[in-house]
Amino acid sequence: MSVALATPFAEDRSIDLPRLVAHARQSLADGCDGLTAFGTTGEGASLGANERQRALGALVGAGIDPRTQLVVGIAASSVEEAIAQGRAGLMLGCGSFLLAPPFYFKAPGDEGLFDWIAAVLAGLGPKANNVILYHIPQVTSVGLSMELIAALKKAFPAQVKGVKDSSGDWENAQALLKQHGDLHVLIGDERLLAQAMKLGASGAITGLANIAPDLMRPLLDGIEEPRVNAMVEAVLPYAVTAAVKALVGHRRGDAAAWSRMRAPLRSLDEAECRALFAAVDAIRSKRAA
Repeated sequence: MSVALATPFAEDRSIDLPRLVAHARQSLADGCDGLTAFGTTGEGASLGANERQRALGALVGAGIDPRTQLVVGIAASSVEEAIAQGRAGLMLGCGSFLLAPPFYFKAPGDEGLFDWIAAVLAGLGPKANNVILYHIPQVTSVGLSMELIAALKKAFPAQVKGVKDSSGDWENAQALLKQHGDLHVLIGDERLLAQAMKLGASGAITGLANIAPDLMRPLLDGIEEPRVNAMVEAVLPYAVTAAVKALVGHRRGDAAAWSRMRAPLRSLDEAECRALFAAVDAIRSKRAA
């Protein structure tokens, strides 16, 4: 289980490196196996190459092993920027990447997506040896078809090693596991994780691990945890990334600092926070079924 690491910001909206490092360390101590930086929950599409480099340097400098504990999210529309984001990880010894499709261009088709992803993989080179294709069409408006995944894994077998399915579509997850079980299929929607693990999924990259990694561990053994599903349902009515960050601050006793978002995203207001915190605290206090 890799936590889709939330990114804290200082008052000037630069990355708050001490808080980022502290949260990363605590997430590992709380039961996460690794960290995925700059994903959707980490506001990766809002972060530039230079600040990514500084953040990764801080994590690695704090003892995070880039070879075994770190996945670097890539979110860009240009091939050049995607490669630059990947090289920020390669420079520090990280070979694992979560590669989102180019989200600015709608309905490019499989041929266009193949060419774009192929150019990124070629630019990153063989040291990027654990690339996870990122399927989250509700955010990118660009989905990864079964046929596209098949073509990419055939063309780049030494690089394409997995798919993260954050669509929340159980039929899509089943199809991935059936057709691409030779890849690591990782689940983003926590409500589907236990079912998917029973069918051969490899694990999860998950935003909820920022706040409840202890409750999520049984899911990896195929054991349902109703409190996890209830937490997801409590979060979904809000802007999800802002809600997760607010809950991190609530859990850490550091609400003001963790409430900050990078524009254009906004923070939850006080009333939203009160309602969300009350709901999640009530869910966590219940005993497992």
